[in-house]
Amino acid sequence: MSRSPWRLLGVAAGAAILGAVLWQMGTEPFVTGLSSLGPWTLALGTALAVPSTVACAWRWHLISRELGVKVDLGHAVASCYRAQFLNSTLPGGVLGDVHRGVHHGRHAGDAGRGMRAVAWERFAGQLVHAVIVIVVLLLVPSPVRSSMPAVLGVLTLVVVAGVLVVRHTPAPDPTSLVARVLRAIRDDVRSVVLVRRAWPGVVLASAVAVGFYFSTYLLAAHAVGVTTSAVTLLPVALLVFVAAGLPLSLAGWGPREGMAAWSFGAAGLGAAQGVATAVAFAAIVLVANLPGAAVLIVASARRRRALPAPPRLSPLVEGGGTHG
Repeated sequence: MSRSPWRLLGVAAGAAILGAVLWQMGTEPFVTGLSSLGPWTLALGTALAVPSTVACAWRWHLISRELGVKVDLGHAVASCYRAQFLNSTLPGGVLGDVHRGVHHGRHAGDAGRGMRAVAWERFAGQLVHAVIVIVVLLLVPSPVRSSMPAVLGVLTLVVVAGVLVVRHTPAPDPTSLVARVLRAIRDDVRSVVLVRRAWPGVVLASAVAVGFYFSTYLLAAHAVGVTTSAVTLLPVALLVFVAAGLPLSLAGWGPREGMAAWSFGAAGLGAAQGVATAVAFAAIVLVANLPGAAVLIVASARRRRALPAPPRLSPLVEGGGTHG
C-alpha cells in the first residue's frame, strides 16, 4: 500500500475508536473536559509546554549534530512548536514531524538525512519513553502490573527474532533500494546509537519531556475533579501517552480517549473521568501549541516577502494601448 492509503487507514481507525467511545460514554465527558478549563489552567498548561518543547528540540539538536545536519537550538524550538501544532490539528498526528524533517532537510542541503534525523529523534524519544513506561508499570500498582512479565517476555522474543532475521537474511543487491536504505540505517546507527556523547543528553531530554507531559496530565485531571494521588495517576497517564503516540488518530483523538476510558475504569477511577481528563489534556495541549501557529504565519510572511516582485507594466500597456 502507498503512504496515502496507510494514512487513511490510520485516520479511519482513530475515527472508529473515537466513535466507539462516544457511543459508549455519550457526549457528557467531552463537555465536562472542555468546560472545566479556565484561563489560569490554560495559561499554566502553556507554561508547562515550554520546557518539554525545549527538551525535545535539544534532543533533535543532539541527534542532528551526529548525523551531520546540525540544527541550531533556537530554530529547533520554533520548528518543534510548529510540528506540535500541526500534529495536534492535522489527521494522523505525525504530519508535523514529516514537515519538520522535510523543511530542515532542504535547509541543510540533504533532504534524506534531514528526514532521518527527525525519525531517529522520534525513535530515541519513544525508546526512552518505553523504558520509563516498563519500569513504572513493573514497580507501581496499575491495571496491567500483573501482565508485565508476559509483556516483557513477548518483547524479548520479538527482539531476538528480529536480530536472527537480520543476521540470516541474504544480503540484497548492493545497488538496490533496499541495500541503500540498509546502509543508511547502519551508518545512522553508528553515528547516533554508538556515539556516547549524544545519549546522556538524549536520555535526559526525553525524561524531562515525559515529566512535563505528566505534569500537564495532572493539571487536566485536577481540572475535571480527579482527586487521586499522582502515584496512582502515573501508570494510567503513561498508558494514555503510549496510546496517543500511535499513528491511528484524528489529530491525536481516538486511541488517547479509548485508553483513558479503559485505564481509568480498570484503576477504579471511572471511565467517564478518564475521557474527561483526556479531553481536557488535549485542549490544554492544543492551546499550548498555538505558538506553532505563529511560527507558521511568520514563515509564510517571510516567504511572501522573499518572492520576486512581478514586473511592472509599461505606461502604454497599463493605459490599455493608444486611443484613436
